[in-house]
Amino acid sequence: MDWYSTIDFAMIKTPNKPLSRFSVAPMMDWTDRHCRFFHRLLNPEIVLYTEMVTTGALLNGDPERFLRYNTTEHPVILQLGGSDPEELAQAARYAEKYGYDGINLNCGCPSERVQKGAFGACLMAEPDLVAQCITRMRDSTSLPVSIKCRIGIDESDSYEFLEDFVTKTHAAGCDTYIVHARKAWLKGLSPKENREIPPLDYPRVYRLKEEHPDLSIHLNGGICTLEDMTTPLNMCDGVMIGREAYHNPWFLRRLAEQFTPATAPHHSRAEIVIQMMDYAAREYREFDTPLHSITRHMMGLYHGMHGARAWRQHLSNVSRHAQNNPLFVLDFLNSECMLTE
Repeated sequence: MDWYSTIDFAMIKTPNKPLSRFSVAPMMDWTDRHCRFFHRLLNPEIVLYTEMVTTGALLNGDPERFLRYNTTEHPVILQLGGSDPEELAQAARYAEKYGYDGINLNCGCPSERVQKGAFGACLMAEPDLVAQCITRMRDSTSLPVSIKCRIGIDESDSYEFLEDFVTKTHAAGCDTYIVHARKAWLKGLSPKENREIPPLDYPRVYRLKEEHPDLSIHLNGGICTLEDMTTPLNMCDGVMIGREAYHNPWFLRRLAEQFTPATAPHHSRAEIVIQMMDYAAREYREFDTPLHSITRHMMGLYHGMHGARAWRQHLSNVSRHAQNNPLFVLDFLNSECMLTE
């Protein structure tokens, strides 16, 4: 079966259209192009983000390696990591050349590795520099430019600090902010701990939207159920889903059924697996992509269902036993451990 035959192109957004209220967060080592293809099969409307791509890697390496994606991913936004206005301007031109739907500047990652590159969450302490970066990117591309940030960093943990950052960068041309509703500790906490230990403060994000109604404010952090979205959707312009989308990808399907039923797909989990294996076969033919690079994103497809553990165990053996043959995965669907909907 040709993988193209598995895609309903009528359900795919074309580039540069108004974006959904829902998005999947950029997550390092997770939201690569294979993961995004998988997520698109589950939800045709949700906005997808790349992993953070640093300007250094993009401008000094192989752009094709970092920027290649499947056209079915639209709408898809390139997240950039950097703090040099000219380098970000060059990267923005690459984003437009490759047909991305927008650019997002990372001002929220708290990892020490990112801080050594003088970008990520530490940039919130330098709103004037970020404003310069936004100006140069806006001058260099027609694509919309957004910012992903925290509500604060270290002891700079007040609404006034957040508003000052937003006000200065908005004056430079940024109209859309994805705000992780936790502050970041730049020292002493790991990135994982920074996602869990600082308390969520949704009211601060709501206040930002209330006092700046002209801005598009999307809330990120702690969204794990459909019920979690009720208040944020009433108070903000949208929500960004993080690790729940990865560990429990069927959540994206439920999201589509709840909020965009007209375009929600009707494929079963097994049919999704078949489509992904068609994709894997094509990826191997064209790019020599190992099967494991694709199946590793599918571990949570049967999350919470009978047979989920057997499914995860089978996929964990792909590298050792599959020899890049998708039939290793497909045969499991008809095995004695057959998974049911």
